[in-house]
Amino acid sequence: MCHFLIFNILVSQQREEKQLEASLESLITQVAHVKNALHSFIFKLENEYERLTWPSVLDNFALLSGQLNTINKLLKNDKTPSFRNQLIIPLLLSQDRDDDLAKVTEQRVPVFSHEIVPDYLRTKPEPEVEEQEKQLSVEAARIGPEVAQKQIQTLNKLCSSLLEKLSNPRDERDGESAAARPSKSWFNPADTSALVGAVAFGKGLSKCRPPGPAGAAAGPGAGPSLQQVTIGGAGGQLPGGPPQQQGQPGKLPGIKTNIKSASMHPYGR
Repeated sequence: MCHFLIFNILVSQQREEKQLEASLESLITQVAHVKNALHSFIFKLENEYERLTWPSVLDNFALLSGQLNTINKLLKNDKTPSFRNQLIIPLLLSQDRDDDLAKVTEQRVPVFSHEIVPDYLRTKPEPEVEEQEKQLSVEAARIGPEVAQKQIQTLNKLCSSLLEKLSNPRDERDGESAAARPSKSWFNPADTSALVGAVAFGKGLSKCRPPGPAGAAAGPGAGPSLQQVTIGGAGGQLPGGPPQQQGQPGKLPGIKTNIKSASMHPYGR
């Protein structure tokens, strides 16, 4: 009878070990799929961001979401043993490099030493993280049900508004933003008219000559000096200059100049 019980125990243990190995292999395969999808998505974000479109990004997110759902279903399956009941005990710690471990972990863990074991075999968060979680739990407990319900409603309104804006076509959003934006004039019509009149017709320009003695002799080697510039048809006479001639009707007023040169012309003739 004892031998029969021992045999049954051994058989059940072997069955559990086989189930555990099969579950681990399936889980490792699914995690590898998730890792490959993440690598591909990150590569696109870093190297193909100029050609990447929003539908393509959504497809990548949908792929990752489906793979994570597959892993959750695998863990919740009745045939999958509870991994929480399994213990991992480090039997050997060494400071030397382990090539097999480095190959399995893709060169991330080359040494299985006492420095990295607490991080890789940790079953609880770090003490700092646990302290932050406790503080958040205490703050959440202080909020009353009514205040929490108001915050939930506000968040739902914001999410609904954001979803409506995202669901609208881009053209409609651009049209609404253009209609809401006030029209701004980037120029002043009065200043533009004054500038055109000054350049084309001389309106608003001063007719006074620069200060200084009229007809002053230029020094040796000095260039020609402009003493008087008169625009015909403007009327009046500038001081120190000859009287202006009245322009004939039907002809454009001419420009008369009186230039006094120095004793020596600066340019050879």
